[in-house]
Parts: sequence; structure tokens; C-alpha cells
Amino acid sequence: MRDHIRILGILNIVMGGVVALIGFVVFFIASSIAGYVASAVNMDAHDAAIASPIIAAVGLVVAAFFWVLSLPSIIGGWGLLNFRSWSWMLMVVISILHLFHVPLGTALGVYGIWVLFNDETRRLLGNRISEYHGQGVGPGAGSIPTYAPQHPPRPV
Repeated sequence: MRDHIRILGILNIVMGGVVALIGFVVFFIASSIAGYVASAVNMDAHDAAIASPIIAAVGLVVAAFFWVLSLPSIIGGWGLLNFRSWSWMLMVVISILHLFHVPLGTALGVYGIWVLFNDETRRLLGNRISEYHGQGVGPGAGSIPTYAPQHPPRPV
């Protein structure tokens, strides 16, 4: 299951990277269109001065939307690659949201849910949810760590 966790992490980083790349493409296209409109010879200078910044701003907002959308997938994938316990809950949410991104996201979402809800995955990631339900899975599960000071031996 360790390999499946790593594969899921890599696939989510790739998916987030593709979405971020789409954001860069949208930004580049919108900037190019805004530059073309600003320098168009057959347009009125007043219309071009109004339209160009609007096109650039809309392109920037759409690109920023894609960049923000890609961050959780990249961060969660990194967390899975490093077996961080917080990555479990983040990736469950992201996997559910991937289900609506047909067709590749749906496949990734189904795979993610299958991997994340496996008992061995929960144990490997040290999932704290099972501790709250008394399952005793994960590091330190089932008991509260206590401090027991070590005293030097008493002289006889």
C-alpha cells in the first residue's frame, strides 16, 4: 500500500501542475489578446484603452483561480509522498472533488478514495480519526502519553 500512497501523491502533484499550467496558458492568452487590442490599428484609441485592461484583468482573475485551485492538490500530494498524517483528510476532500472533473479527475478521485480508505493506509499515515473512534490505529493510539521522570538511583 506504500507504493499506492506514493503513486497517489505523484498523480495529485501532476494533476495540480496541469491545472497550474492551464492557469499560465490562460494568463498568456489573455495578455496577448490585451496587447493586440491595445495596439490594434483599426480600433478607436478610446475603446482600446478601455478594453485592454479589462481583458488583462479578467485573464489574471481566471489564471489566479486556476493557480489557487491547483495548490491543495500539490500540497496534499507532497504530504502523501512524505507520509504526513494531515494529508489524509486533505486528500479525502480533494479526491471527492476530483470526482466531478470528468474523465481524468473521476479516475483519480476513485483511485484516491480506494487508497485513502484502506486500513493499511490509515495506519501508515498515522490517521488520528481512528483514535477518536477508539480503533487504536496510528502512532500513540489508544493511550495518552504520560511523563515519567527518571530519578537517579538512591544511595544505600
